[in-house]
Amino acid sequence: MKLHEYQSKQLFKRYGIPTFDGEVVNTPEDAVAAAQKLGLPVMVKAQVLVGGRGKAGGVKFCDSIDKVREKATDILKLTIKGLPVRKVLITPAADIVQEIYCGIIVDRNLRRAVMMTSAAGGMDIEEVAATHPEKIVRVPVDPFVGMPAYLARDVAQHIGLPREFWGQFVTIATGLAKSFVELDASIAEINPLAIIKDKDGVQKLMALDGKFAIDDNAMFRHADLEAWRDPDEDSEAEKQARLAELNFVSLDGNIGCLVNGAGLAMATLDIIQHFGGKPANFLDVAGGARADKVAAALRIILSDKNVKVVMFNIFGGITRCDEVAKGIVAAMTELQTKVPFVVRLSGTNKEAGDAILASANISPAANAAEAAQKAVALANA
Repeated sequence: MKLHEYQSKQLFKRYGIPTFDGEVVNTPEDAVAAAQKLGLPVMVKAQVLVGGRGKAGGVKFCDSIDKVREKATDILKLTIKGLPVRKVLITPAADIVQEIYCGIIVDRNLRRAVMMTSAAGGMDIEEVAATHPEKIVRVPVDPFVGMPAYLARDVAQHIGLPREFWGQFVTIATGLAKSFVELDASIAEINPLAIIKDKDGVQKLMALDGKFAIDDNAMFRHADLEAWRDPDEDSEAEKQARLAELNFVSLDGNIGCLVNGAGLAMATLDIIQHFGGKPANFLDVAGGARADKVAAALRIILSDKNVKVVMFNIFGGITRCDEVAKGIVAAMTELQTKVPFVVRLSGTNKEAGDAILASANISPAANAAEAAQKAVALANA
């Protein structure tokens, strides 16, 4: 689950990371009121769950109330990378001296979280990573230890941060590492972490923007954060899949896929593409799926109007092939669909499953490759 900037900043404060106060509004009039309360100049920032807001015109500096009204009106009309802007964050503008990047991601090669920091980063960290990777400091984060103060100081020294900011950096780095572990995050990012100058000329470190992504599999531990989920983040099919406890991701093809097991589902997508097809989704009904769950999964797949054929690839271990077959026939009867099905069943109760399919005039495929070839041919036809 991705979090908006304003939500991420609330979490920063919870973990002692300094950031500006701000107000989230959804009308130009409320934007004006927020700017008057905070004091000029301010930034008007679109709150959408995609990157590149600034380049899309979604982040504007305003030094007058008229500009606040004008820019808020313009930004609230935007659609950025397919997502409508429904609210904006009004936050004080910063006098930036230097931008720094500081973020934590999961490094699958190291099998642990890694903090990445760069004094040459900030908003252009992707370009720095591509052209000057030596300027990015990478430090593994032990989930049982977090980020020790001495290690955070080493990072601050290594990126050339002036000594007077080391103490502040330690607070920020240790807080970010703690938040990453405790919130079950897959991304925790401050971009930019900036040295700013306040009205009295005092310089300090401040998190000016933030990003969190929380592992969906851990959301049962974070009921408070579940309430923050943005309905625009997921398609309607993905919302229904989450309610049905299905692992589902929408794709842009025309062959619906219903598979048991994440690894087999990934392999199925590869097989379809190998034979020239394009999957419409990733859907894993997981082990032990019963007929009602299979029927729910099929309803979700068929809600996609682009789907021309549905391929089932079931390897029955815990999952029983006859239960899957019952779900397929039940969904066919309910939905009265004209979309053809290609079914491969193998494993537990295969013979019983094949018999159920035969009673509904569905001929099973002998193996996954044959099923994929048939599905691609039907989709192309």
